[in-house]
Amino acid sequence: MSSQESFERVAQKQRTRATLLAATRELLAEGKHPTVAETADRAGISRATAYRYFSAPDAMAQEAVLDAIAREFTAVHFRDGPADADLAMRAESVVAGILAMVIAHEALFRTFLSVSVGGGGRQPAERGGRRMGWIEEALAPVSTDLSDEQMKRLIAGLALLTGIETIVVLKDVMGMDDAAAEKTARALARTLVQGVLAD
Repeated sequence: MSSQESFERVAQKQRTRATLLAATRELLAEGKHPTVAETADRAGISRATAYRYFSAPDAMAQEAVLDAIAREFTAVHFRDGPADADLAMRAESVVAGILAMVIAHEALFRTFLSVSVGGGGRQPAERGGRRMGWIEEALAPVSTDLSDEQMKRLIAGLALLTGIETIVVLKDVMGMDDAAAEKTARALARTLVQGVLAD
């Protein structure tokens, strides 16, 4: 097989996978929990081919939503900020920034939460890695103000304030609107910083 043929074959596989994931997201958006066969039919791809890419519908659903989230946030970073921003300001800013993105794509994140913790025998999806990187990035300019242990605890605390789980608690359980949820998360971020610095 020539290098050109090999390249075209890889490109075709990527297109097929992308088509299957797009069809899965369509079905999820309609409130369905599609099987691999249903997704193949929607995508216009043979069922045999679809099963070569995804053997289980739960893994396919997780991958479809993760793929969409990854594409939305590929270029997001939290390196920039006022040069004189202290630890509390940076913590509050990154919490508010990440929550704003989650709220803007709330339906997508809620779908991921549903397919990743919906029960059954499947392996849980890996979650949260991106937010940890963003928090570390935002705090990096002032990280020398804390010991390694303090920084680890602060990052863990801030991670609790920056996911769809936070939105579920503040909006669904506490009945807050988006603005109140953000205000509460900002206040909690400052409280976390004060607690860590007090130790």
